[in-house]
Amino acid sequence: MKDSILSVNLETSTAPVVQEVRGRDYIEYGTDDWRNLYPQFLIDLYYNSSTHAAIINATSEMISAEDIIVKDDDTNLDAYVKLKKFLRHANSKESLHQVIKKIAFDFKLQGGYAIHIIWNRERTEIAEIYHVPMERVRAGRPNVMGIVDTYYISADWSNTRTHKPYPIAAFNVNDRTSGSQLLYTGAYSPNMDIYHTPDYLASCNWALVDQRVAEFHLNNIENGFSGSYFISFANGVPTAEERRQIEKSLTDKFVGAANSGKFILTFSDDRTRTPEITPISVSDADKQYLALQELLVQNILTGHRVTSPMLMGIKNDTGLGSNVDELNSAFNFYLNTVIIPFQLHIKNTLQTIFSVNNMDLPVEFVQLKPITLEFTSEDLKGIMTEDELREEMGLKPLDVEVREDLSKVGMIDGQPVFSTIEEAEEHAKKKGCTGYHEHEYEGKTVYMACEGHSEATELSKFISEFGEDIPEDWELVEEEVVDGEHQDFDFEAVLNDAADEKIELASTGRALPDRKSEQDGISKKTGDYFRVRYVYATDNFLVNKSGTKRKFCTQMVGANKMYRKEDIINMGKKAVNPGFGPRGADKYSIFLYKGGPQCFHFWTRRIFKTVIGESRTTKIEDADLIGYTKARSEGFTAKKNDRLVAIPPRKMKNNGYLD
Repeated sequence: MKDSILSVNLETSTAPVVQEVRGRDYIEYGTDDWRNLYPQFLIDLYYNSSTHAAIINATSEMISAEDIIVKDDDTNLDAYVKLKKFLRHANSKESLHQVIKKIAFDFKLQGGYAIHIIWNRERTEIAEIYHVPMERVRAGRPNVMGIVDTYYISADWSNTRTHKPYPIAAFNVNDRTSGSQLLYTGAYSPNMDIYHTPDYLASCNWALVDQRVAEFHLNNIENGFSGSYFISFANGVPTAEERRQIEKSLTDKFVGAANSGKFILTFSDDRTRTPEITPISVSDADKQYLALQELLVQNILTGHRVTSPMLMGIKNDTGLGSNVDELNSAFNFYLNTVIIPFQLHIKNTLQTIFSVNNMDLPVEFVQLKPITLEFTSEDLKGIMTEDELREEMGLKPLDVEVREDLSKVGMIDGQPVFSTIEEAEEHAKKKGCTGYHEHEYEGKTVYMACEGHSEATELSKFISEFGEDIPEDWELVEEEVVDGEHQDFDFEAVLNDAADEKIELASTGRALPDRKSEQDGISKKTGDYFRVRYVYATDNFLVNKSGTKRKFCTQMVGANKMYRKEDIINMGKKAVNPGFGPRGADKYSIFLYKGGPQCFHFWTRRIFKTVIGESRTTKIEDADLIGYTKARSEGFTAKKNDRLVAIPPRKMKNNGYLD
């Protein structure tokens, strides 16, 4: 009987086939089932294998890292400033790190990546770079020198009639005829001259098995019969139409998750002509599927060179607490054998781009680190106090023991410290002090009376005298975290000097405000008056688990004022927050260390302008001036303590303590 048994072809080919097709200008890249669509096959595999996708996601995040930064360079300030600007604006919409995140994902998934290079009008520098998805790129035929000088881009290579491929010149620093070029590169792949294959190629079949297993279980749920029963009718062979009708009736009545548990009822006038229903059972099916799942997961991990599934966010049966050293070793192995080689390839490509723009300075990735990278649990127990360990575990610190003999609590710089606020205030009254302040002593929060100081008076006087509100005629141009600005850098002066260099001052009268910063200046560009002020802000991503607040921080945040930079620097010369400087000093840099150790606050910078006199039109943009000044501030060559301005002491080394 013809076509009485159906067969399923389980043969699969995952190796890419690169071939030239006559009559076409590009070289196809694919398999028999995915002709010229091998990148799409890899994407399909990514979307349908959970284990495979988890590894791709985690690895690409490690490759792109937390950020990419330029190392400080005092020898070439112009190149440093130019590169810092390029890091912030690789194109009109993205920073360089945003582009790198896409590049890293393609590099891991596809084995290569493509960058769209845009030259400036003069073809002297690269103006912008964009990421191009690998699945949209095909290589043109090599020239007589065996070099691919043209690539082709299509939004959908499965339908080239609708999405016609268009050519784009290959990146070439010696031939800048075309203002738009494509840089296509990737890791070396054996037996591949043009395209690049992913490093996990050998495990593609196991990822396919993962996909098929998932599809099998899904079909089992949606189709209750799922080939589990063999039904044989012994009363003759019906016609094709009758067979289809019988199959449809059985499917409608018994197939599907909603129909599970139903029974079959038949009627017959002859016992020998009843249908025979034979279950198709698999011996120990549950154990076989569990073994297959473990086998495919292990082989996928092996193909990706992952020695510990926990690194990829894949749970295993072993507990983390007893395998910290093993996890650290696995991370270091993966970092050095997989992640860093990927990063070095991307850095080499970037250095080629940087050298064209004469800003070839060393850059480095700020690497993501697992929680347990540097210390085991035993190491942490040896260096952290009980309350610090409790805080890391999300528990409240233990209450500080109240002692009747105050002298037993401890001494700091010759002054007694107390376990409760009440004791500190009582001691302060006896000494004629104005209040108290917090300290850390033997891992616990204690309190010291403010002897000989007038904390509230000094701070209140400063806020009253130097704090400013936003005038109605000031226009806020930009506000951001003060990142990379040295405390000695005169931001306003440099900002206005940059504007002064662009255009001559208009010969019109202008009235200046009564009071201004020494840094304030008149822009010769438009007659705009640039002012820079700083605001004391709270890092809302830090959790104050102790619930205690310092008077200094409470007053500074509650005042909601802006301050000139020189006033903030001078604030450090007064005892506005006594006892919180290095080793309990009364005076310290408020600009760098804010409220002192364990503080949750930082400074933000606001840039304003007010129109003074007659404005003049120009093509110079404020954003260009501000961006130039930012880069200069980050390239300031004084001693390098600038980045402390943007960091709450709570996030500093030793939580802001000197040692």
